[in-house]
Amino acid sequence: MPSRIVDIHPHIVSPDTVRYPVTPIGGTRSEWSKERSVTIDELIAAMDEAGVDKAAIVHSSTTYAFNNAYVVDAVAAHPRRFTGVFSVNVTEPDAPDRMRDLYRSGMTGMRIYARGSTIKEAWLALDDPRTFPAWECAGELGISVATNMHGTGPGLEQIKSTLNRFPRVRLIIDHLGRPPVADGPPYLAAADYFALADFKNCYLKLSPSALKSVLTGQATADTLFPKLVSVFGADRIAWGSNYPASPGSMGEIVAASQVALRSLSEADRHWIFAKTAQQLYPVLQD
Repeated sequence: MPSRIVDIHPHIVSPDTVRYPVTPIGGTRSEWSKERSVTIDELIAAMDEAGVDKAAIVHSSTTYAFNNAYVVDAVAAHPRRFTGVFSVNVTEPDAPDRMRDLYRSGMTGMRIYARGSTIKEAWLALDDPRTFPAWECAGELGISVATNMHGTGPGLEQIKSTLNRFPRVRLIIDHLGRPPVADGPPYLAAADYFALADFKNCYLKLSPSALKSVLTGQATADTLFPKLVSVFGADRIAWGSNYPASPGSMGEIVAASQVALRSLSEADRHWIFAKTAQQLYPVLQD
């Protein structure tokens, strides 16, 4: 087991719908947030049991859209253990002002929820000129930005365009971006995806959703993850639990992730489970 574990993708949901009203992005609430959500206290208990030291809590867009109040309050109550990853509408002119306010409240990351379980088609383009002020602000403040845009087709081109235009912004691709790797080694079908490694500000997030989506066909953990590390470097891959959106306990998710990365060196696993996260979110450093 790694000596430290830092999670860059847990979620929390409050049962108090008066103080924190449910207003999901796109109007449809995610099933996981209704059926197996956890509070900040329950997340802490799950982390303690699983040996997870710190976390960057990702605001649940499918519960609260752009109202970040619950994560802000949770981080403020536990600033030594958590930071927050907020969401704002980056197409709106006031996005930079909202970003600065949230950053001052202890939220040192941002996520652009472009598509997902409740939104099948992306509702915005990452390289839409309306988003440029938000990207500039992220670069100015040193905010790492995560996106769940797919690393294929139009999404891949938007990711490349953004990485090129805003080299100061560390861009994290959620769930590895679901690359086309079912062909197996040497993974020729994903050549365009692997070209993302040319952008030094590109990072990958390894999660249970990523494991489920990429380990199909001829792709195996023992061949794909060494390939990813050889191309991107372990220092640009970080682990996120996606708990509780992904099924299972935090301990079960940690164990499954450790098994998936068994073929990597101890040093590489240390980067993926902790050190990369601490570079992306310096407030989580030891």
